[in-house]
Amino acid sequence: MTSGVADTVPVLLPTGAEVEVHIAVEPAPDARATMILAHGAGSTMDHGFLVGLATALRAGGIATVRFNFPYVEAGRRMPGPAAHALATWGAVAAHVRSRSDLTGPVWFAGRSYGGRMASMAVADGLATSGLVYLGYPLHAPGKPESPRAEHLSKIAQPQLFISGTRDPFVDPHAQLEEAVSACSDARLHWVEGGTHGFEVKGNKRPADVIGAELAPIVRDFVLG
Repeated sequence: MTSGVADTVPVLLPTGAEVEVHIAVEPAPDARATMILAHGAGSTMDHGFLVGLATALRAGGIATVRFNFPYVEAGRRMPGPAAHALATWGAVAAHVRSRSDLTGPVWFAGRSYGGRMASMAVADGLATSGLVYLGYPLHAPGKPESPRAEHLSKIAQPQLFISGTRDPFVDPHAQLEEAVSACSDARLHWVEGGTHGFEVKGNKRPADVIGAELAPIVRDFVLG
């Protein structure tokens, strides 16, 4: 069950088929920006991490919009074609910009897969004020020889990478640091001891608390 105002957005897929995806629109009083949040692979927009992050962002003056990718709506656990995800990002962004209850610059953020799909959409021309990656999956665990970074340097907008120091998707760390350095306007924030889901050994917390703990980092980057 969503915690925001439930809605649906039509998405025209490259195949010509149209599907609908659910979104949760969550305005904030006196919001200075709007953040669209995408879930990770194998997850949904109602994962505790995203809900906790969104709740904390709204308390800090940033409206939030969470959404599902089409494969979730189809009842599948793992992602479909990347082109479907990119089309979804475009449709959701257009919907957000059409709403009178969401104001300020529109930013994109995503957990793992969701953030990577946002970066691909923006590199392909989708407009945004900036991007935040919550555990960018630079490569599959144990396969640093196949990085997913070439398109990142094509993005002119500000980018913030938040990664855990124990995340196998960014090991070795130098590889992510080099990718960030190659971007025109990007920053990297390491969460000491954090895994890909930002869990920290010896400091067990619920997913919503973990998400909320990252909100100040995101807010400072977005609002300055």
